[in-house]
Amino acid sequence: MKYLSEYRDAELVHSTIKKIGDTVSQPWTIMEICGGQTHSIIRNGLDQLLPDEIELVHGPGCPVCVTPLELIDKALAIASQPDVIFTSYGDMLRVPGSEADLFSIRAQGGDIRVVYSPLDALKIAQENPDKEVVFFAIGFETTAPANVMSILQAEQLHINNFTILVSHVRVPQAIEVILGSPNNRVQGFLAAGHVCAVMGYWEYLLIAEKYQIPITVTGFEPLDIVQGILNTVESLESGEPVVKNAYIRAVTEQGNQAAQETINKVFESCDRKWRGIGVIPGSGWRLKPAYSAYDAELRFNVQTIQAEESPLCISGLVLQGIKKPAECEAFGTLCSPENPLGATMVSDEGACAAYYRYRNHNSR
Repeated sequence: MKYLSEYRDAELVHSTIKKIGDTVSQPWTIMEICGGQTHSIIRNGLDQLLPDEIELVHGPGCPVCVTPLELIDKALAIASQPDVIFTSYGDMLRVPGSEADLFSIRAQGGDIRVVYSPLDALKIAQENPDKEVVFFAIGFETTAPANVMSILQAEQLHINNFTILVSHVRVPQAIEVILGSPNNRVQGFLAAGHVCAVMGYWEYLLIAEKYQIPITVTGFEPLDIVQGILNTVESLESGEPVVKNAYIRAVTEQGNQAAQETINKVFESCDRKWRGIGVIPGSGWRLKPAYSAYDAELRFNVQTIQAEESPLCISGLVLQGIKKPAECEAFGTLCSPENPLGATMVSDEGACAAYYRYRNHNSR
């Protein structure tokens, strides 16, 4: 398949890794932002094929992982109520709240359904006018357009039994928090191609200039990733804090402006708490007042729910690239996919889940 098989060509991957080896002259630490990239790296062993000078650390680009604990608890409180159909992507069902997860609420009789799109949830609302239907709207910039369209369609069709529980976060602000941390080790970034397909990469130009650090937009296949690493290493070696686009088949500098206009019609910027990291100013989206009727937090009066993380879980340090999953004392023992302490162990894009699945989870 064009644009897929050639990006999994082992010979091309190895020749690109050789170019990296020929280029690198000193140690560099590079962070891939996206959890999908993390899984591709670990699944294909790319980090083990790279020269010893290159260390990859894993960033906070897993929306399931960074959804704050109190928002999970809000979801559980809503899903437990009678006459509610709670809809979500499948990987949210195992994410632990303070005392339960959505699977356990469903086992207790809650009507919780896995959907593949917010528009699926909207259809369920149409078919069940006597029920309140809630969609768990998590994600980075990538999923925002579809979530916005569900609201606009609900408004157009006068569907009043549909709301969304919003947990949208944005990548550029998270990068700035990582770079501004006194514990930061990251010297270059691989930016998530799907996020940039929506939003473009013009914001990264400002970050690269401000922090004098290179950023490369790249995709998710093995060749995409190693090409992104090569571009980043070339920038590091030359001392050029530039932004490069290694995903030109999907990304432009300005992004999808029609999608951005639609997002801006329904959402407004807000401060957002990230699980394990804390509040990042301006890093989230919420519904504008004009669309507050579709806000599940308001409709179900769960705004005041608060929660505290397990002190054993170091997912925040993993998400900031400060530690690797296997450095956690609970990894593979007290924390496993069957009994997770944090979302990074159960999400399909979680770094801890990648290490557990593709590496010897008993080793450190």
